[in-house]
Amino acid sequence: MIYTFKDKEIDLSRVTRLYPAAVVKAGEEYAQVSLEWAELKQESVRIEHYVLVFDIDPLGEIPKNRIEFLFTTKEELLAAINDVARYL
Repeated sequence: MIYTFKDKEIDLSRVTRLYPAAVVKAGEEYAQVSLEWAELKQESVRIEHYVLVFDIDPLGEIPKNRIEFLFTTKEELLAAINDVARYL
């Protein structure tokens, strides 16, 4: 099950974790947070972009082989999630 997005290919059968996130800026710091948290705190943080994160390391290990797809809008992120879901 190979998923292709903007010249990147991922073998979905190797993915151990798949989740969406938002990258926010608070002051001078950037952090990757859950979509829910970003929406709850939208008055005190600025959402820089959205990411769809694919981890391919075994569960229980610190992810070192993470692949992230960046999106400028939440709608683009949700469309990609729906696209990936068709493969799964």
